[in-house]
Amino acid sequence: MSDPTTEFQFAPPASADILIVEDEPKLAELLQKYLALAGYSARHVARGDAALDAVRAQRPDLILLDIMLPGMDGWEICRQLRTFSDVPVLMLTARAEEEDRLRGLELGADDYIGKTPFSPREIVARVKSMLRRNALVQQRTAQAPARSLLHIDDVRHQASVRGEALNLTPLELRLLKTFASAPGQVFSREQLLNHLHDDDRSVTDRAVDTHIKNLRRKLEPCFPGHNAIQAVYGVGYCFELPPS
Repeated sequence: MSDPTTEFQFAPPASADILIVEDEPKLAELLQKYLALAGYSARHVARGDAALDAVRAQRPDLILLDIMLPGMDGWEICRQLRTFSDVPVLMLTARAEEEDRLRGLELGADDYIGKTPFSPREIVARVKSMLRRNALVQQRTAQAPARSLLHIDDVRHQASVRGEALNLTPLELRLLKTFASAPGQVFSREQLLNHLHDDDRSVTDRAVDTHIKNLRRKLEPCFPGHNAIQAVYGVGYCFELPPS
């Protein structure tokens, strides 16, 4: 692996705190160096059972989460994390099979990247992309039409229905905001992917379907008897709230 000082120049602080959950000390140290050179503050825990306490003690802006960890694996960390936090999660894993990636998304991860081949520069680029996306969510609330049933609060990174908060991941919140900005419009999977990710990497349609399934499941109790996200065969998805 190359020395990170040959790859990056120092950048001004980006006011973002990154939590690295990784049991390989050399890999964690290298990630901390690259993130620091990109202007981020990075802290590290080596055990899975210490990760949730670290989040509760000081909420990070993003988590780099390994899957195979001592104490508690990344799957369980992600599952428990989503019961109390919407912090963005980038899974860093040697397990590149599609089913593993989809499992991570279903448990609430926002993105994933393989360790093989290991590229700290790409990881930093993904971190920047995810943080930039979260910032855009905050800036676009005013563009969506106000609706009495649904409210999206970009300051608190929350969505609510009739005043009841929805427990959404940052990616699910961006997806809901995309739908709510144009009720009744049919979005193709490609259009939704473009709203969810702003780089050119390949993401499968199944990943979009997984996020849709998770969001639909969370909306169902809010609108009994009404499916807010409709699949349009051969085209994509559209969103429509019931009459208020």
